[in-house]
Amino acid sequence: MVVEKFRLPFLDRNGELARLKAAFADAGSALVVIYGRRRCGKSRLLLESLDPSRDVYFQADLRDAAVQRQALAREIARRIPRFDSVLYPEWSAILEAWRERAPAGAILAIDELPYLVQIAPELPSVFQRLVETRSTGPLRIVLCGSSQRMMYGLALDAAAPLYGRAREVLKVEPLAAKWIRNALHLDDRQAVEAYSVWGGLPRNWELAAAHKGTGAAMKALILDKAGILHGEPPRLLLDDLRSAVQAGSILSLVGAGAHRIGEIAARLGRPVTALTRPLALLVDLGYIRREVPFGESPLSSRRSLYRIADPFVEFWYRFVQPAGSLLEMDLVDEVHSRIRAELPSHVAEVWEHLARRSVPRLPIDGVTWGPASRWWGNDLAGRSVEVDVAAESLDGHHVLVGEAKWSARRQTAGVIARLRELSPKLPFVRGHTVHLAAWVRDEERESFEEVSLIGPCATLDAS
Repeated sequence: MVVEKFRLPFLDRNGELARLKAAFADAGSALVVIYGRRRCGKSRLLLESLDPSRDVYFQADLRDAAVQRQALAREIARRIPRFDSVLYPEWSAILEAWRERAPAGAILAIDELPYLVQIAPELPSVFQRLVETRSTGPLRIVLCGSSQRMMYGLALDAAAPLYGRAREVLKVEPLAAKWIRNALHLDDRQAVEAYSVWGGLPRNWELAAAHKGTGAAMKALILDKAGILHGEPPRLLLDDLRSAVQAGSILSLVGAGAHRIGEIAARLGRPVTALTRPLALLVDLGYIRREVPFGESPLSSRRSLYRIADPFVEFWYRFVQPAGSLLEMDLVDEVHSRIRAELPSHVAEVWEHLARRSVPRLPIDGVTWGPASRWWGNDLAGRSVEVDVAAESLDGHHVLVGEAKWSARRQTAGVIARLRELSPKLPFVRGHTVHLAAWVRDEERESFEEVSLIGPCATLDAS
């Protein structure tokens, strides 16, 4: 049951905010482009950067172009009296009028630009001409959109009309896991578990905050077929891809446990070579991450694991999509019970990833570490083994070997024993000073000699 409407405080976008303000610091023309997937907080960032007494914010949609020009004119009329008393026959006319009549230093921010471009394909060229024409005064404009494919094509593709003309291009990424703790007022363990469901999307957190607990929010927002997030991942794909069929199929297989390209290809009945480009595109768009064993170059390694990058999208393809028929019959409680039984394994995988992300920001044993990776292969005895966390120090003299286990405290001793037994037999430790670490769910009262124990608090703070 919905408790109350909730609005998150502005979280962790101070760097992006500073860059936006710096882009408009002088009195000249400036074009800024902001893009990133839905629900990451682009609109909130944009609104935080604007002066409500002077600037104009306009959110586009899919209405006819003439109707949207009238809507934009009404928004501008809030700052410039009677601006909407004129009928503007084309986009260049209304934008030129804004340029001529805008208050000194005023910014025009157009959100969800891809909607406008769908109905008015000439707009990028219009913006290009306006940016390049300086005789009629400065133009200060922000273009924002959720379609990464289209926004990239508008501003970052070398053949695009706006290529090289933006003073600032910002890609807004999901928030780090630590911020969900602040946003939803959770303890460290609850924050890891909530992040495993909602991912780093602040709009998801805002929706979840209106419910009593993660379980109730999960049922109302994701599992209920009327829930606002019930069909969200396929909608995300449609923002970025002309067709979501192939991408959705790949994500569903990765979510079901097919992490190697050969497995994915076999289940799709396609050759491996046919999946190289689709997987690379999903990696570029941030839906999938490619992992190679520690110590191998991503450019040359032929050993790769593919995993869904965002915990919310992974949760959806792992639990929600396979239960689609049951949810269509409103069997929400039954599906929720199944998810509760399997959720710890999902949280454990997210915990492993958080552990690896935390390494460069944790001075373990007083050493400064580079990026951490998973490692898998044969040890010096020829046995096939896997290590959750492996990293090299920035000076190249030290190697970190770690395990991340989201399990009860009583299992920690076993994890420590495995680390001590396994680490001398790993081929990549030779010639280095070896350090051991374990990322554990529960804070430990006892200490283990020569092994650093790292709990959720330190891991979240370093994520």
